[in-house]
Amino acid sequence: QSRLVESGGGLVQPGGSLRLSCASTGFSLNVFAIGWFRQAPGKGREGVACIPKSDGNTYYADSVKGRFTISRDNAKHTVYLQMNSLKPEDTAVYYCARYLAAQRCPVGGITSAARFDSWGQGTQVTVSS
Repeated sequence: QSRLVESGGGLVQPGGSLRLSCASTGFSLNVFAIGWFRQAPGKGREGVACIPKSDGNTYYADSVKGRFTISRDNAKHTVYLQMNSLKPEDTAVYYCARYLAAQRCPVGGITSAARFDSWGQGTQVTVSS
């Protein structure tokens, strides 16, 4: 089946940086808005960031705003999540997914995982000293 594949996770110390990558298999992610989510033990899946196909605004959760940056490289068919100033509370499994409802991100940001699909296995990010 078509899905997205996340990579780039790992162990990093507080204050460090990490860049996650999201690539597609079975479809072109270039034609979709793409969201990044994360899930920590004991917590639900949280929307982190979203980038439109082309036109429109990107969105970030308040908890990561100013620290994380979402971007895409259509030539490489890849969406990135650059994470800076990482905190222990950023520790989670990170997922990317395609947005089916439109080529732009949800107007109010990611309030639900509804209308997103093609979930991959996720990539573990651990922030610890």
